[in-house]
Amino acid sequence: MPISGFPEWLPPQRMIEQRVLDRVRTTFELYGFAPLETRSVEPLDTLLSKGETSKEVYLLHRLQGGTDEEDQLGLHFDLTVPFARFVVENAGKLQFPFRRYQIQKVWRGERPQEGRYREFLQADIDVVNRDNLPFHYDTEMPLVIGDALGGLPIPRVRIQINNRKVCEGFYRGLGLSDTAQVLRVVDKLDKIGPDKVTEQLVATAGATRSQADACVELASISAEDASFADAVRKLGITDPLLDEGLDELVRVVEAAREHAPGLLVADLKIARGLDYYTGTVYETLLTGYERFGSICSGGRYDNLASSGNDRFPGVGISIGVSRMLGILFGRQALEVSRKVPTCVLVALPQEEQRAACDRTAAALRRRGIATEVAPAAAKFGKQIQYADRRGIPYVWFPGEPDTVKDIRSGEQVEADATTWQPPAADLHPAVTGA
Repeated sequence: MPISGFPEWLPPQRMIEQRVLDRVRTTFELYGFAPLETRSVEPLDTLLSKGETSKEVYLLHRLQGGTDEEDQLGLHFDLTVPFARFVVENAGKLQFPFRRYQIQKVWRGERPQEGRYREFLQADIDVVNRDNLPFHYDTEMPLVIGDALGGLPIPRVRIQINNRKVCEGFYRGLGLSDTAQVLRVVDKLDKIGPDKVTEQLVATAGATRSQADACVELASISAEDASFADAVRKLGITDPLLDEGLDELVRVVEAAREHAPGLLVADLKIARGLDYYTGTVYETLLTGYERFGSICSGGRYDNLASSGNDRFPGVGISIGVSRMLGILFGRQALEVSRKVPTCVLVALPQEEQRAACDRTAAALRRRGIATEVAPAAAKFGKQIQYADRRGIPYVWFPGEPDTVKDIRSGEQVEADATTWQPPAADLHPAVTGA
């Protein structure tokens, strides 16, 4: 019986997912990020201290457990919080700045819907340093993601970027003290619209109507170049934190325009709901699928990890792999060229010849060609049909000499299992956009 929010992909979908992960992993490593996997559980007080997550955390305890220590563990809802804990615990063993990638399941007890799950896979990169983290890492994050996702047969991605300092400095300049609440309300702009955001700012953040209108006006500013900074300054609000945030945001936008034109847009309504972000924030949309929201997000956190007098600021970004693929699977927007990894089916003339057929398959496998032997001896026509149903492109016929047949074209040639090679395009299942 299916359980809502816990996806189980069919093998063709799982093969697509693995190809996506291969691309993401390879790209992360090309940029020098090292692999890491952390435990699935964290102390509950750690999880609850990082934002509005109390309704999302899954508790972990034994069926016959007591109500003490084990009841205080929860499954992690993202990979940033456990990574911060890992850095603090292992700081003496790490070389800083520490660059890591992490591809792992996370759990959130939210209402399942298309592209949103309770158990899902994330692929994160972060850079953490001791005491201070140079700002140029903020400019690197979107470029890595643009490279990783740009090499996949998916719709074009568009990374929206903002800076919390811009928002908080602007709100301070307006005279609003509860900047965290203003951010939380403005973060709902796409979901509830400007009128309701204005109402909630007045009701929950102590804003006057004119202050709320100014917050909404700031959130409406968007540009692909540094012109957004002029638009903000024209609103007439001044604050040192606002100036600092604008300067940082300009640096990220200009770096992206140089290295990846069209990838990035400054969008001042982006806030991110988690409380640990302190500067740059990112959200990523799939072209044509904008209504589903962000499939990749993150930002700068200067205060997430600390131990005594040591502070470990960082910046990171996370691809919601299950979210992105779930949306695309739901629209049949991705296809794989065959249902199995198998490239060659070795036909079995008679059961007595299975050992010889196994030796042929082994010779092909030694050279990296995915091969299986037919499950039973049957007429060759039936064995070809078996291969065709599974999308296996080649059938190998034992004989004197052996031959191999491309069952798509009908071409059949003599072949030696120690030398024959399929075209590169057939060696592995190919993933394409539908």
